[in-house]
Amino acid sequence: MSVVPLVPHDLRVGDRVLPTSRRCLVMGVVNVTPDSFSDGGRFLDPAAAVDHGLALAAEGADLLDVGGESTRPGATDVPAAVELERVLPVVEELARSGGVPVSIDTRKATVAAAALSAGATMVNDVSAGRHDPDLLGVAADAKVPLVLMHMLGTPATMQDDPRYDDVVAEVEEFLAERCRAAEAAGVDHQALVVDPGIGFGKRDQDNYALLDQLARFTRLGHPVMVGTSRKAFIGRVLDSPADQRLEGTAVTVVWVVERGARIVRVHDVAPMVRAVRMTEAMLRWGAT
Repeated sequence: MSVVPLVPHDLRVGDRVLPTSRRCLVMGVVNVTPDSFSDGGRFLDPAAAVDHGLALAAEGADLLDVGGESTRPGATDVPAAVELERVLPVVEELARSGGVPVSIDTRKATVAAAALSAGATMVNDVSAGRHDPDLLGVAADAKVPLVLMHMLGTPATMQDDPRYDDVVAEVEEFLAERCRAAEAAGVDHQALVVDPGIGFGKRDQDNYALLDQLARFTRLGHPVMVGTSRKAFIGRVLDSPADQRLEGTAVTVVWVVERGARIVRVHDVAPMVRAVRMTEAMLRWGAT
């Protein structure tokens, strides 16, 4: 049985209100890493990363997600000091001149706190506060939005034969439990965002099941964020490397917007902004 997506609340980010109750936002990815699956270290230099972030903002990104630790399958932990060295100059400059809110993509409380002090106004934690529970308190104290994502295990282990009895139900319950933990740590209910974690400890059939039933996650009462951009399950269908998965990514973006996603995290901002806008125009027409 299909589920009708529920309309979420808006997100307050710094002195702005992001209209997640009215439309899907596009989050541009700024990887400041040497080993990202999608761009292979092209933006490890802080100046290159800043230029890239500014370009994504100019292309229509609603917010930018800066990360200094790769979470691709098999990736190992990066020391906090290294992560901070990578992200802080980028966060500071993008927060100053980018014109859009900056999110810090990290699992570490110390990195989140420093990035927020440098101007970030959102935290995106792929571990949903399990890697470093203190991160929940950092987000609560700063009164910023917090993305909680489902991941099976860690980046180093997540693709080691992942198994589920009912992936949709299990991911939904996980996210519900992590939302309760975040609220218990002081994070405001309306500051939470949930992400089913496409590709993070998932087989292809798990990814497709989650995408098919994405509207179920809107029942948690928070904006749903989805990151399918350039991921391996697209490459397996199209037999294409990461930098040639634009059309496949666009199809998945249209799919998740139709099913209630309110943030899509993407590498190719301009075409995905157009895909989101066209999808929403068609949805409005269908609702009349």
